[in-house]
Amino acid sequence: MPTSPTLGNWIGLIALGLIWGASFPGVAIALEGVSPIWVAAGRILIGAVTLSAIAIAMGVRLRMSPAILIYAAGMGVFSNALPFFLLGWSQQHVTSGFAGITMAAIPLFVIGLAHFLISGEGLTRQKAIGFVLGLIGVGVLIGPGAFAASGSEFEAFARLGCLSAALSYAVGAILTRRCPDVHPVGFGVLALWVATAIMLPTALVSDGVPPLPEIRPALALLYLGLLPTGFATLLLVGIIRSAGPSFLSQVNYHVPVWSVLLGVVVLSEELPGRFILALAIIIAGLMVARRKGVQARAAA
Repeated sequence: MPTSPTLGNWIGLIALGLIWGASFPGVAIALEGVSPIWVAAGRILIGAVTLSAIAIAMGVRLRMSPAILIYAAGMGVFSNALPFFLLGWSQQHVTSGFAGITMAAIPLFVIGLAHFLISGEGLTRQKAIGFVLGLIGVGVLIGPGAFAASGSEFEAFARLGCLSAALSYAVGAILTRRCPDVHPVGFGVLALWVATAIMLPTALVSDGVPPLPEIRPALALLYLGLLPTGFATLLLVGIIRSAGPSFLSQVNYHVPVWSVLLGVVVLSEELPGRFILALAIIIAGLMVARRKGVQARAAA
C-alpha cells in the first residue's frame, strides 16, 4: 500500500521531472544530426534494451496473454512510437521549451478521455472547471495566429503536432489504466519492443540506413534512450509502489518548468510572454482538476 511520501520519494519525483524535462532539449540536439524518425526509432530501441536489462536484473518475468499484448501494443504506439515521432518532427519548427509546456496538457486530456472511457471517472464540477481552464491555456499556447506562417513555415502545424503528442500520451495513459494486472516493468518492456518493431522498419523504409551522427547528437540520442525512455520507468515504478500514483502525478507540474529552463540555459531559447501565461493557466487548471483516479504519465 502507498505510504506518505518520504524525502527519497520527493528526490525521485524531482529527478523524474528533470529527466523528462531534459528530453526536449535532448531531442533538439539529436535533430542536429539525426532525422526525426530515426530519433524516435533510436531512442525506443535503446530504451527497450535498457529496460530489458533492468527487468532481467530485477528478476521480472514477462507474463503474456492476448489481452496484455493488445494493451502493450497500444501503449507502444500511443506512449512511444507516435508521440516520439510527432515531437521529433515538431521540434524542427518550435522551441524545446514550447514542446515541454504542451506536456502540461496531458492530464487535462486524460480527464476528458476518462469521462467517456473509464468507469467512475466522470467529470465533476471541479474537474470541469479545471478542464475548461486547461483548454483556455492550450488556446493561448497555440496563439491567435496558429495557422499563419511565423518564423518556420511549418510552425503552426508543429504546434499542433506537439499538442497531438500530448493527446497521444493521454490515450496511452488510458490504455495503461485499463490493462489487466501485470508487472509495470514487464509491461513497459513489451510496449517498447512493440514500438521498436514498428519504428525500425518504418525508419528504414522512410530514410534508409542513417549515417553515423557526430558526437553531440549521438550523445543526445543515447541520453534519450537510456534515461527518459528506459531508466525513468524504474524511477516511476518505485515512486508508484512507495508513495502512490496521486503523488507521482505532480511530475506533470515539473516537466514543463524544467523544459523551459533547460531550453533557455542550454539552447539559449527565448520564449514570448504568452507561453509563460499559457503554462500558468494550464497549471491552474491542473490544480483545480486534481483528483484521485486516472493519472497521466508525463512524457518525453
